[in-house]
Amino acid sequence: MGKIKIHEIAKKMGLASKDVLEKAKSLNFDVKSHLSAVTDEEAKKLEEELKKKIRDFLMDLLYFRQQKKEQPLSTLLWDIYERTGFYYDVQLMPDGEKRKENLLMLLKKAEDYEKTVFKGLFYFNRYMKQLKSYEIEMGEAGTSMEAVEPQKQSILLSLVIGYVIPIVIFVFLGRWLSKKMMSSMGGGPGGAMSFGKSNAKVYVESTTGITFNDVAGEDEAKELLTEIVDFLHNPKKYQEIGAICPKGALLVGHPGTGKTLLAKAVAGEANVPFFSMSGSEFVEMFVGMGASKVRDLFKQANEKAPCIVFIDEIDAIGKKRDGQMAGGNDEREQTLNQLLTEMDGFEGNNGVIILAATNRPESLDPALTRPGRFDRRVPVELPDLEGREAILKVHAKKVQLSDDVDFHTIARMASGASGAELANIVNEAALRAVRDNREVVTEADLEESIEVVIAGYQKKNAVLSDQEKKVVACHEIGHALVAAMQTHSAPVQKITIIPRTSGALGYTMQVEQGDKYLLTKQELENKIATFTGGRAAEEVVFGEITTGASNDIEQATKIARAMITRYGMSDDFDMVAMETVTNQYLGGDASLACSADTQNEIDRKVVELVKREHEKAKKILLDNRQKLDELSNYLYEKETITGDEFMAILNGEAKKETNTETKIESGAEKKEADADEQTI
Repeated sequence: MGKIKIHEIAKKMGLASKDVLEKAKSLNFDVKSHLSAVTDEEAKKLEEELKKKIRDFLMDLLYFRQQKKEQPLSTLLWDIYERTGFYYDVQLMPDGEKRKENLLMLLKKAEDYEKTVFKGLFYFNRYMKQLKSYEIEMGEAGTSMEAVEPQKQSILLSLVIGYVIPIVIFVFLGRWLSKKMMSSMGGGPGGAMSFGKSNAKVYVESTTGITFNDVAGEDEAKELLTEIVDFLHNPKKYQEIGAICPKGALLVGHPGTGKTLLAKAVAGEANVPFFSMSGSEFVEMFVGMGASKVRDLFKQANEKAPCIVFIDEIDAIGKKRDGQMAGGNDEREQTLNQLLTEMDGFEGNNGVIILAATNRPESLDPALTRPGRFDRRVPVELPDLEGREAILKVHAKKVQLSDDVDFHTIARMASGASGAELANIVNEAALRAVRDNREVVTEADLEESIEVVIAGYQKKNAVLSDQEKKVVACHEIGHALVAAMQTHSAPVQKITIIPRTSGALGYTMQVEQGDKYLLTKQELENKIATFTGGRAAEEVVFGEITTGASNDIEQATKIARAMITRYGMSDDFDMVAMETVTNQYLGGDASLACSADTQNEIDRKVVELVKREHEKAKKILLDNRQKLDELSNYLYEKETITGDEFMAILNGEAKKETNTETKIESGAEKKEADADEQTI
């Protein structure tokens, strides 16, 4: 271990030896003079402490410099008193009270001075010298210089000389000191003020703790990435046959599907250096810094090959170049160009693999996604039924579960959920068990957590009137009854009229028996009819409509428009696409690609389709009015019913007791309700 002398450290940092020596003594180092030596570790610690002290001083200097422009002289002096601690320190000195009075008198004189035509510290300093020479009385209270001992006058002068004048000097020397600090702190690699460094996080197997065993529901993606890991472990096997490992793999998929988790699993499996950076970390304020970070990142990767470089959210720097900055100096475009150059400059067998993740692949520059840079595109899609079940089991290992939990049922209820949402469902179930003072998580907890994710928490402070509860009960039964009459099977898992924090006053949870990848035209029309069933029930029973169908209207219109513009389910337009979808992994924004006349025709057909299905739903409810009333009354009393209870009443397998006083009737006279009954 080497030794470094105190004066050498002082020379290196451009500081006085005595200042460095004092700091070393304060750190309890065994030093006596500037010729004393410290170890490399002690020298490093000493330099860091000195840098910190200098940084703090410069920050104070910059602060006082700014305040000098913005604040009055008296305010500036008081700020100096407080930030330096001098006002409180003098009170501990001999004659502390008189010293304090002198400071306050100085502030008073500064206030008087501010009223004159002269401004600034220079003239104030000259003014104070005149006061000392001619013994001018200070303050309006009659206190004079004679009232203060000569020793105290020197304290005033020492304050001016020791604090005010140095501030003026350092204002002029600030730039020089800043350059000195930059040369001493940021000149070499790893400096505190260095720019253009990648700051990439380096992981190895022991730090991540995540392997492919922790990733479920993405078997295809795991298989593709396993091949890359195997290449890093056994490159000769591929070289003998002449195969070249892909230079880059682009992970694409919906948010929360596990793209970043897969990258961490690769780090855990590969047991090679793993550089991780986010795309936003390349974005810099200064032009050229992003490109410098890219160069530094790939330089480190080449030095540590074989290794893996992972860039998360690469769309932050990899967007298409549109030429709008032609002739300008676009920092993002320079960063992208540097990334393209570095990736294309790799040899095929140097053992550096690039992984990147994004949920906006359509926005990436084609030069970035071409073979030779990102040779392989790994889709990380939403998990299917089997995948959701596997993901739930992985996350359920971390919590205490009861023995009766059926993950298959939970997976069916969580249709369309991503891996992150499934993890949140398990966590919400565990939190619910804790709130109920239970030690295990039950299936009811998991079902309730799904409802929380879908519709929000139960809104306990929302109190509906009896009439509103009747309307909501009738609305939800309308959905379920229309669905049941069209499919002739159990259409729902649960029906409730308990308000939720999402704004829903009630909801009907429909659960498919399995994942469906193809939907017929008839099935889509049945879905539209089911969405319109709530509004139709309000019309049939109450003879009026409410605002409760807003979300139903939105969903029905969305399906109807997609049938005509995207699915080719219209005789007039046949198989012509009238709509294009962008950001498929971020909600799938759609935009029409047709003339104004065609748009009008599309709108007309959408209205006809929804209206036709609305009439179909209304007819179904009229034909089953008795069951509609019976089920509505039962839901009104129970507030929450299961799909089995619903089907039992619908099929007449069980006689449910209802309160005749709460029977749901129209808002008109009973005669009108009786007339409706006669038409059935």
